[in-house]
Amino acid sequence: MKELIEQVAALYADFEKDAKAQLENGNKAAGTRARKASLEIEKAMKAFRKASLEAAKN
Repeated sequence: MKELIEQVAALYADFEKDAKAQLENGNKAAGTRARKASLEIEKAMKAFRKASLEAAKN
C-alpha cells in the first residue's frame, strides 16, 4: 500500500506541474498531459481504495 501512496503522489506532482503550465502559460500540450495524468490518478486511487478496504478487513 505504501507503493500505491508513493505512486499517487508522483502522479499528482506530474499533474500539478502540467496543470500549472496550462493555466499560467496557456500551454495546450501541458493541458493534454494534465488530463492524461488525471486519468492515471483515478486508476491509482481506485487501486488504493481496493487495497485499503482489503487491509481494513484483516
